[in-house]
Amino acid sequence: MKIPALRAKIGDWDYYVTTLSFEQISQYVSKIDEHLHKSESLQDLIQRSITKNFISIKDYILNQPSVFFNSLVLAVYDDYPNWQEIEFKYDDTETYQMGLLDFPGNHKIFPVDGQHRVEGIKAALKEKPELKEQKIAAIFIGHKNDDAGKQRTRRLFTTLNRYAKPVSLDDIIALDEDDTVAITTRYLLEEYDLFTGKRVINAKQKAIPITNKDAITSIITLYQANLELFKVFYEDKFQKKPTKNRISEYLKFRPANEDIEAFRVFCINYWDAFKTKLSLITEYVNTAENSAGAYRNSETGGNLLFRPIGLLPFVKSSLLIYQREEKTFEQIIERFNEINFDINTKPWLNVVWNQIEQKMIMGSDSLTQLLLIYLYSSNVLTAKELQKLKEGYASKISYEQDLDNVLQEI
Repeated sequence: MKIPALRAKIGDWDYYVTTLSFEQISQYVSKIDEHLHKSESLQDLIQRSITKNFISIKDYILNQPSVFFNSLVLAVYDDYPNWQEIEFKYDDTETYQMGLLDFPGNHKIFPVDGQHRVEGIKAALKEKPELKEQKIAAIFIGHKNDDAGKQRTRRLFTTLNRYAKPVSLDDIIALDEDDTVAITTRYLLEEYDLFTGKRVINAKQKAIPITNKDAITSIITLYQANLELFKVFYEDKFQKKPTKNRISEYLKFRPANEDIEAFRVFCINYWDAFKTKLSLITEYVNTAENSAGAYRNSETGGNLLFRPIGLLPFVKSSLLIYQREEKTFEQIIERFNEINFDINTKPWLNVVWNQIEQKMIMGSDSLTQLLLIYLYSSNVLTAKELQKLKEGYASKISYEQDLDNVLQEI
């Protein structure tokens, strides 16, 4: 195998930058396990780290026309390649070391960074051999197959993988062009009056700073709310349960534009009902800036729907009702006007709001959701859900009472 490359140096590492075809990856790059440890148990431990994630990479290669990857970092040892160098000078000031890596027949190559990509490429090539000419960038480093060399390469392996971070949810929302929910969320932030301007805050976390007087919610919460809407849309469209894996796989690939538009319409239908049928939200939309201050404060907590830990359970509860009753979003959401959303009153006291410390209580999402459904209509809940609600609420109000009478507190 002969490949053109650029030679460079960083720290005490000499390395070579080049490209490899998928066919070359399949033929010449082996697994990492046997090269860094003598112990079979440790070899097995490394091998187990190659999870089924390579299957999603295979699917990405097969299904994404705009497929692209970061460079592989590959170690080569035993029979090192020959380096035939040609030095290029530019304006007599800059020098580039370029040349040809010529691998003899007995070389061994394994991935220090990119083992899942390597296995994904191999798996994709088995299903679609015509991909063999596709190329991926690669960086070659030297590796000595002795104790010192293995230690050095193990350190590089852990360094590269320890500091590699997955794409953040913030980045997905802002940039992802395959995730239907992210695409729709960006549309709402730019075009839909309930969420434009300062009405949604870009906070590091879901929570909204108490000093903010404009936003109804945060970007992350809006995305999560739209994700809940998407699960219902997915189940209606495909007649399949929206499991975590199914939703995750679907959102990795951009669907047809008409499917994106169909979800956007579904989403807008929901938020239109939320905006027009809940009187307090209508009031919020029709008033000037700083109006959120009337619904969220540090002394009494304010309104449940203006808190991320309340808005998301509201969306979930209304969607569950939508799936169990033959009613429109408008009919369901309008009925919620009969509910008191002030978190300084029952049943929200000690569930989402600590009156003594004047702060929100985290971790009550599922109980909040059940309470919202119960307040809408207890008939919507199953017997198991109702029992869970009674027990959960009883644990929050801090004194013993017969479970059958607990909900009389509401």
